[in-house]
Amino acid sequence: MERKLSARHMQMIALGGTIGVGLFMGATSTIKWTGPSVLLAYTIAGVFLYLIMRALGEMLYVDPATGSFAKFATEYLHPVFGYLTAWSNVFQFVVVGMSEMIAIGEYFQFWWPHLPGWLPGLVAITCLVIANLISVRMFGELEFWFALIKVVTIVLMIIAGLGVILFGFGNGGQPMGIANLWTHGGFFTGGFKGFFFALAIVLGSYQGVELLGITAGEAENPQPTIVKAVKETVGRILIFYVGAIFVIVAIYPWNQLSAIGSPFVQTFAKIGITFAAALVNFVVITAALSGANSGIYSASRMLYTLADEGQLPKKFKLLNRHGVPLYPVLLIGLGIGLGVLLNALLPIIAPAAGNVFVLVYSSSVLPGMVPWVVILISETRFRKLHADQMAAHPFKMPGAPYTNYLTLAFLAVTLLFMILNPETRISLLIGVIYLGIMTAIYFVKHHPKKAR
Repeated sequence: MERKLSARHMQMIALGGTIGVGLFMGATSTIKWTGPSVLLAYTIAGVFLYLIMRALGEMLYVDPATGSFAKFATEYLHPVFGYLTAWSNVFQFVVVGMSEMIAIGEYFQFWWPHLPGWLPGLVAITCLVIANLISVRMFGELEFWFALIKVVTIVLMIIAGLGVILFGFGNGGQPMGIANLWTHGGFFTGGFKGFFFALAIVLGSYQGVELLGITAGEAENPQPTIVKAVKETVGRILIFYVGAIFVIVAIYPWNQLSAIGSPFVQTFAKIGITFAAALVNFVVITAALSGANSGIYSASRMLYTLADEGQLPKKFKLLNRHGVPLYPVLLIGLGIGLGVLLNALLPIIAPAAGNVFVLVYSSSVLPGMVPWVVILISETRFRKLHADQMAAHPFKMPGAPYTNYLTLAFLAVTLLFMILNPETRISLLIGVIYLGIMTAIYFVKHHPKKAR
């Protein structure tokens, strides 16, 4: 494939895959469980995410390959882990993409209440598939601008919020201060258990940053590009998440957030931006487009990797004249397009099925963790097998292998609290069943072939 992605593309792709409706729409849910201490949850999760990305960056510096973490899992662990990683990534991004298409239909009804909910999603997925087929640079440009819109909105929201907190803009000139962080039941309002319940959803909202590894095979000057992208991406994500949520919990009492609607809308409205609702609605549409765009790219490259490993028909390796894997892009676009079909049929055949789809969406959390676990374990094997290259390696994983083990323990504790939380237990079970089915398929269909 062609190396047409620059550092700015890769950074925005990683940002775009991570900063989405999980922040714009999901902040209220995490705050409900743990209160202002959600700031600490995002910070701690961000630190461990940085370690995961450094482990990935260390391996990519030596081997900048397409479908990197699935390839590393096959090489350094066992082919079944590469298979599971690839299919987990496909599952995660198709499910997320489906939900984004349904969300787009709802967002457009803000302006046109009688517009059929399936129509905007159909137009959106068609345009995104065409853009992804034109060239990888077209994908990169689209994702750059989609992500830039989100980033600019968050920056403006943080600036506006700090104006309210420090100078009293929109509050009669009276600085708001930060007393809301502790005056409504304390910093840890949900206690230890509530904090870890929120941590599971916080980690879910960070999923997608590993897209950086998938883009490596199509990056210009991959080594310096990867180093720069890893160093800058996680820090920026932390700033955007922690900064935005700091503003929200400082301005608004945490226990009143569910009554005010979107805190992003309310923050802009508070300083006199009367079209705040329309502005944020436009931004969440671009966030949905960005999520689906990233999903098409990521999942299609994983299908290409599976074909390269002989686990899908060879036609999935066919590139069009622009160097894009044709059949994987079309198949993933079709899979995400099922969300449009759901949007049209569910209200008719199952009026109460809305919560079921939310359940399916959240079931991507466990499969979404699989690449992280694989990256951390693969890196420990990578070091042993590339000992000669590690001596002069300029971008080593800090503290390895102890930081690997610590991060794995953190992920395990998070999964434990997903089991204890009634609201995430079934979602986790769906992820376990999916991984179990794909493991069985591998050993029945693919493993015997390799053994002969």
